Amino acid sequence: MALGPFYVAQKLEQGTGMKGIALFMRHGETAWNREGRVMGQNQIDLDADGRAQVEKAVPFARLIAPEIIVSSPLNRAKQSAEIIAAGIGGIPITIDGELCEVRYGRWEGMVYDQLVNDPDYARYRVKPLEVPTPGGETMYQVQARGVEAVQRAIAAHQGRRILFVSHGDIIRTVLCHYMGLGLENFRRIRVDNATFSGVQIAGDFAEMKFLNLLPDPGRAFVSPFTSQGQKVEKR
Repeated sequence: MALGPFYVAQKLEQGTGMKGIALFMRHGETAWNREGRVMGQNQIDLDADGRAQVEKAVPFARLIAPEIIVSSPLNRAKQSAEIIAAGIGGIPITIDGELCEVRYGRWEGMVYDQLVNDPDYARYRVKPLEVPTPGGETMYQVQARGVEAVQRAIAAHQGRRILFVSHGDIIRTVLCHYMGLGLENFRRIRVDNATFSGVQIAGDFAEMKFLNLLPDPGRAFVSPFTSQGQKVEKR
């Protein structure tokens, strides 16, 4: 047997500080997702396909058995949280504004073909950690507020399983934190719509339990969005 699990077991059992399980779910698809349109802070609803996508995730949600849901206040996240909560027995939902999508400012509503010619986007694409969006955020700031929201909920509900329903880049940056990855790697983590990731936290240690689990695995090998031959990520 490998020795790694012995180290992990000791850390999880003997670690001091806050303990709990953080589960993460990205909201279901919207029409803007399929168009490759930047949603940001816009209150975009799930459409029928997005709701069906989240419904398909309910059986797995029952298996991982969250006890509490903490959601972004944006409609697409809240609606996803409500579908999951109802599907697993009506668990409580609270709202945390720090789980909102990145503040993209004037980029919101734009598609890739418009962004690609924007000089501000060209700088941000190369240096997203240092260059803020037109909404005034760097990815370091995004990660900081996301991690703060998770830690606040874990501290308030020690030892419980909490499902955080949020957005792609928030989840990517938070996972980098708990996996001990430099934030420059956030774009290497795939987070599809209506998927789950899970982390067990024990003080300053965390173990990644699963990443980007989805009921239709073939979807993970499809480019998130293609526009005139350009492959880009949905927001």
